[in-house]
Amino acid sequence: MSRLASRGAALVLAAALGGCSMMPSWLGSSAEKPKPAELGPNTALIQVRSAWTARIGQVGFPLSVSVNGGTVAVASGDGSVAHLDAASGRQLWSASAGAPVSAGVGSDGKLTSVITRTNEIVTFAGGAQPAWRQKLTAQSYTAPFVAGGRVFVLAADRSVSAYDGQTGRRLWNQQRAGEPLVLRQSGVMLAVGDTLVVGLAGRLVGMNPLNGSVRWEAPIATPRGTNDVERLVDLVGTVSRVGTSVCARAFQARVGCVDADRGTVAWSKPASGAEGLAGDERLVFGTESDGKVVAWRRDNGERAWSTDRLLYRGLTAPLALGRSVVVGDGTGLVHMLSREDGTPLNRLATDGSAIAAAPVLAGNTLVVVTRGGGVYGFTPE
Repeated sequence: MSRLASRGAALVLAAALGGCSMMPSWLGSSAEKPKPAELGPNTALIQVRSAWTARIGQVGFPLSVSVNGGTVAVASGDGSVAHLDAASGRQLWSASAGAPVSAGVGSDGKLTSVITRTNEIVTFAGGAQPAWRQKLTAQSYTAPFVAGGRVFVLAADRSVSAYDGQTGRRLWNQQRAGEPLVLRQSGVMLAVGDTLVVGLAGRLVGMNPLNGSVRWEAPIATPRGTNDVERLVDLVGTVSRVGTSVCARAFQARVGCVDADRGTVAWSKPASGAEGLAGDERLVFGTESDGKVVAWRRDNGERAWSTDRLLYRGLTAPLALGRSVVVGDGTGLVHMLSREDGTPLNRLATDGSAIAAAPVLAGNTLVVVTRGGGVYGFTPE
């Protein structure tokens, strides 16, 4: 079996383990899956109303909802891509990538990119037809990052590439060796000043976006263990950025914060989760694999609070919103918790299918997308 084939097989295994807090049944465990925590009556301490609902196709891939001002970009598994007005839910434009999507959406409001299961990056410039498409050498499960007239791709073989946003010409590619298994879920890419910050294995890496050269590396987690699964510490999902402070999660291992100006680790703490983080100037919020919601102090990583009210409910990464922390669950509910102590503030319903991505704020609208293809806009009353 070739190296690429071995890596491809590993992706499926890692995905199966990704959101699981106990041994999968196919590994021989006779233990029953824990029952989700029962929810008490909903007491709405924050008044929120359903403003609009839209539909896309089913979402069965690692979706990142892209926000640019008052618009949101979404995609569905069948290759459909759409921009919606966040205030009304009105569709501004839609298109098709021509193949099922494996990662998306990345957008700067002008260019919008997704990656298909046929290993192509497809980029739109506001029209129904792609502006360009390019074949990739490996699959990707991380939404493309669009900034500065360029489109950046983090592939499953831990390569990072940059493409000209207008023509699709590949400008550079940087490859590094890593662990033989990678996760079939979204990784980390963002800009901090003039530095492209990428998650590579358990490290945040600062790169020159013009040529891909490495400026600094900051380890949040170090691979350990006796087998390849135990050594998986890829950085996953959304990050919490305040100024040059970037806080990220290493899969089922640690959470930590890095000074992206100097490339130094501020702190790193053990944590067992598979979803990204959110936060503010004081606190960093995350959801653990067993359903606990945790707040760490941003300055030193000490726990500020933890709540087990949502145990085993299949939580998304959180969103810090006003005086609340917002998380979606596996039954289509959206929970608003107090950012001071994690107590419930409100609970919102969607279509009953799992929330597909971390909730986002676009303008004054809270937007959530479900696996069933529902897109919901909520606004304060």
